Amino acid sequence: MDIQENIVNRVAQSGLISLDPAELYPAGERVVYDIKDNLFHGLMLREKDFREFVKQHDWSQYQDKHVAITCSSDAIVPTWAYMLLANKMAPYASTVVFGNLEALETVLFDRALAKLDIEKYRDERVVIKGCGDIYVPVSAYVELTAKLTAVAKSIMYGEPCSTVPIYKRKD
Repeated sequence: MDIQENIVNRVAQSGLISLDPAELYPAGERVVYDIKDNLFHGLMLREKDFREFVKQHDWSQYQDKHVAITCSSDAIVPTWAYMLLANKMAPYASTVVFGNLEALETVLFDRALAKLDIEKYRDERVVIKGCGDIYVPVSAYVELTAKLTAVAKSIMYGEPCSTVPIYKRKD
């Protein structure tokens, strides 16, 4: 007796559209510039010394990099110091933000999401992929969900074979 079973891919037939936020991950090296290295005795910024450093430093090393400017020391740093750093890095770096690496990732994903054509998800059942090799900040999932809620028929989180329902439009 020859029994042939038909294997049916229910995921493919479900009409779900999978959206992987990691595909929005902007390429490029991430760098933290910690201004603590410019502090006098790790306590304060001396304007004359800092301005001399700014003049002499090789800013081209930030070419095409995503830079987060921060101060990990418990010191009061005047706003103009961060502004000077941003001014010198801007011609070279792809991105310059104030904050740590997590803040940098948030800004990078926010910019990528702003360019996303959300209309292609209108009236669709969307699964936002959750796990992967690339770190996606929670803020990106929140922003993506807020955008999709305006157009999608439903939103789920996870993998098409195992999802957590997030939103379903009442028709």
